[in-house]
Amino acid sequence: MDIDKMFKVPKLPTGGTKRKLPENPTPEMLKKMKMDSNTLPKPSETVLHPSRKATVEEVVDEDEDEDFAPGGDADYFAEEDDEGRFFGGGLTSEQKEILNIFDQAGTQGTEDEAVDLSITRIRQILLSFERAVNRNQDHRSKYPDDPSKFIDSEADLDSAIKALLPLSQVPSLAFPELVRSGAVTLLVGLLTHENVDIMIDAVEVIYELTDDDLEVEQEEEGSERGQEALTMFVEKLVDSSVLELLADNLNRLNEDEESDRQGVFHLLGIFENFVGLNPALSPKIVTGTGVLKWLLSRIQAKIPDENRGYAAELLSILLQDSHENKGKFTEVGGVDVLLKTLSQYRRRDPIDADETEFMDNLFDSLCSSLSEPATKQAFLEGEGPDLMVLLMKEKLESRSRSIKVLDYAMSGSAGTPVCEAFVEVLGLKTLFTAFMGKSSKHQRSGLDSSTPQDVAHSLGIISSLFTNLPSDTTSRIRLLAKFVEGDYAKIDKLLEIRDAATKRLQLTEIEIQKSKQDASNSDDEESHEDSLYLQRLDGGLFTLQTVDYILAWLMMEDDGGHVLRMLNRKDQSTKDILRTLQSYEEHLGNEIDSTQTTDDSMSQKDILKGLISALSSNTTKQS
Repeated sequence: MDIDKMFKVPKLPTGGTKRKLPENPTPEMLKKMKMDSNTLPKPSETVLHPSRKATVEEVVDEDEDEDFAPGGDADYFAEEDDEGRFFGGGLTSEQKEILNIFDQAGTQGTEDEAVDLSITRIRQILLSFERAVNRNQDHRSKYPDDPSKFIDSEADLDSAIKALLPLSQVPSLAFPELVRSGAVTLLVGLLTHENVDIMIDAVEVIYELTDDDLEVEQEEEGSERGQEALTMFVEKLVDSSVLELLADNLNRLNEDEESDRQGVFHLLGIFENFVGLNPALSPKIVTGTGVLKWLLSRIQAKIPDENRGYAAELLSILLQDSHENKGKFTEVGGVDVLLKTLSQYRRRDPIDADETEFMDNLFDSLCSSLSEPATKQAFLEGEGPDLMVLLMKEKLESRSRSIKVLDYAMSGSAGTPVCEAFVEVLGLKTLFTAFMGKSSKHQRSGLDSSTPQDVAHSLGIISSLFTNLPSDTTSRIRLLAKFVEGDYAKIDKLLEIRDAATKRLQLTEIEIQKSKQDASNSDDEESHEDSLYLQRLDGGLFTLQTVDYILAWLMMEDDGGHVLRMLNRKDQSTKDILRTLQSYEEHLGNEIDSTQTTDDSMSQKDILKGLISALSSNTTKQS
């Protein structure tokens, strides 16, 4: 029976990223379906042969029309509304039964998957998998030059691998069995299989079994067991050299093929899953495999696609918190690769949301790596300040990101050379244009060209310039001159930002006081105070500290007359700035004791002490 001819319905696309099943069921599939044979109509009951003569019992009374149904529609009378009208589907009983077969076929898999996997069933699946692997290896070793001899065992192995996918539903039961039975070692071994499709199947299974959205039992105790089992499973995978084998397969796959392209996607997903489950694996992935070089090569592809975007995202993840990864990234020339790739956004914006995300991940990777002094030097040698200033001038989507990069590159004592290079390439004019929020002639009127993030990072850059530029140098004099020109417009802008930050901080203090009244006494008072300080930083204190730090430098190196006059108009004075700096210096000392290990923060602390001392002396003289 040809289903398509009967219904005259075009075939629908199946969609999805996994391998596709046949669009139409085969006779063997239909035989396997559980059907009630009594519901199937017999041909003699639905079709009357033309040569057969009607009997008296078979004659329909014209007055009795309750058995009449146009087209033999079995549900013609069943489908009625409240007023007795009927709208049958126009399908015969046989046609409706065929539709029911398809419905059963669509739900059969779901019902089977919904069945809880017992430990016995899990062991049966793993035993079948082991037999399929051994049988395929045996046939391939016996007949290496005759694929017809091992093709059947390859098909069985393909089915056995896919049968492992439902094990993700019961990690607390399945994962210990995977480890105990040796199935993990067999699964990892398939990553070197001669048949690329088999390797891709193994990759997909590992990806699904290590997914962040893995189903874990709802009970709290079961959830803990599931997480422990997953951790043990991942550790066994890593001990079986899965990281190295996965990285090798990245170069093995040809992304011109759809199946290989999906395989690359799942490979990248496995690395992301591993880092999400155990961040300590991040350095091992970068330093122990060739993943980093592959990622840097992949993001340079001219044609945008999903895997290029995923490569940029994974690179950003790997560079977030690992000192080793950042060092390796700089060592293999990653800074030059990112600068070259980002240069394409000097003249154009990303074409869609996916490319915007791709660009953001590249900028984030660069910002993360710039916490290392060696990366700052590579950034300088690669003419990174020049490129960032050019991106800022164009006022495209990349402008905000370039300001952020400069903020990271110029911070700390290691950023001194970058600060000097920034002034030399005429970056001050471009910086203060963004800081003041001046719109380009090409922009529509009324469109503010600056954002709160732009202002925050611009303040960070100005703060770094005051910290790092040597005194009595041309660069520092040019910086100070910017605050004098335009009738002190930039100082006025600083004071406006200060007022806004002060108001935000006042609202934050009200929220903190309210939360203190509602909350009970905390056992860890020191931890509670630290959290409140972080809340204040987010609520305007960080901006206030940065602005007052800049104002203190201006008052030190200039007479500070304009700053004092503007503060007096608002019933404020140098004491308000001193109070902010003292709090800043106090908490900076706490951060050094607990987390900092370099000398950069100590030098910053010394600078704050010097500013506080100088401003206190000036205040005493004025009073």
